[in-house]
Amino acid sequence: MSGHSKWANIKHKKGRQDAIRGKIFTRLAKEVTIAAREGGGNPDMNARLRLAVQNARAQNMPNENIQRAIKKGTGEIAGAMIEEYTYEGYAPGGIAVIVETATDNKNRTFPEIKALFSKYGGNIGEANSVAWNFSRKGVITLPTNGKSEDEMMELVLECGADDMEYDDDTTRIICAMDQYGAVNKYLNDNKIELESSRLEYIPLNMVKITDLEAAKKFMRFNDMFEEHEDVQNLFTNADIDDSIADMLE
Repeated sequence: MSGHSKWANIKHKKGRQDAIRGKIFTRLAKEVTIAAREGGGNPDMNARLRLAVQNARAQNMPNENIQRAIKKGTGEIAGAMIEEYTYEGYAPGGIAVIVETATDNKNRTFPEIKALFSKYGGNIGEANSVAWNFSRKGVITLPTNGKSEDEMMELVLECGADDMEYDDDTTRIICAMDQYGAVNKYLNDNKIELESSRLEYIPLNMVKITDLEAAKKFMRFNDMFEEHEDVQNLFTNADIDDSIADMLE
């Protein structure tokens, strides 16, 4: 199973994301709009939209916002076309980075993303320059609700997932892409509370950060991408040592 150190870093990153919570609704709305455009506005017939709506509701996004985003996707409400683009490169210290964006203007977004890489000590790369070091997986996050690690592992096996990252508060269930829909269905059919469900890039090899200044430099790089309005997701293979992560709080 995945180690505690990795999960400790994820929690640390989540805390940083909470600091920019005001941008979460915008990101969720973009995902709903794209999902509705690609597969139609009925969540019962569109698995990606169903998950997007589920994630939006988990973040207490008002239903009127969700419905407006769906209608933008189906064309019932006029709006600029939002497209998805993925960029790859390196953060300071040789840390691999994959950036997922959603934008209505690639000619604006690409130069800005490229500039962020350069300004904060990294460099943007070509397609597949770092993607080879990641595996695309389904990740479902749910509250642990007092269950032991063994109890959560039973759930992992029952739902058809492969792995988990356990924590007393929140656990991440990880599954192969071809099992992603079935795992979500099992959890929903059994009325298991979810916090989020999405596809992620899981690193195959981590880069350990054991120096405080290096960690600060990486987190500055990380935060600038998280704050960019067109960035939907940021995936890295950084593994900040627990003792260093505590000093960054």
